[in-house]
Amino acid sequence: MKKINSKLSSEQKLILFEEATESPGSSILNEEKREGSYHCVNCDVKLFDSSSKYESGSGWPSFYESLPNAFETKTDHHIGYARTEYHCKNCGGHHGHIFNDGPKPTGKRYCNNGLCLVFKEK
Repeated sequence: MKKINSKLSSEQKLILFEEATESPGSSILNEEKREGSYHCVNCDVKLFDSSSKYESGSGWPSFYESLPNAFETKTDHHIGYARTEYHCKNCGGHHGHIFNDGPKPTGKRYCNNGLCLVFKEK
């Protein structure tokens, strides 16, 4: 088992290590527009650059690409159909799901639980 940061809230632990999901529209990171980077709240690995963040209308912070080798993926069927779930490659923490309805250039939407991210301004 990977190391769990002792400073995580119970909700963060539930999302990261039991694959729960925060309520849509609840993350303060939905409104974050500054230049910087997004890191895993558990292990502090850099996962996304702010340049790939966009407003998807989904209610969760969304990105059209992650940094190389940031995540591992698996298929989940938690809601009755297959979805691609992604986890931090370093600590194994669950961050969200990848959908094929994002903008160019990738067409991907990394739909991330905001509680799993830490924003660091450039």
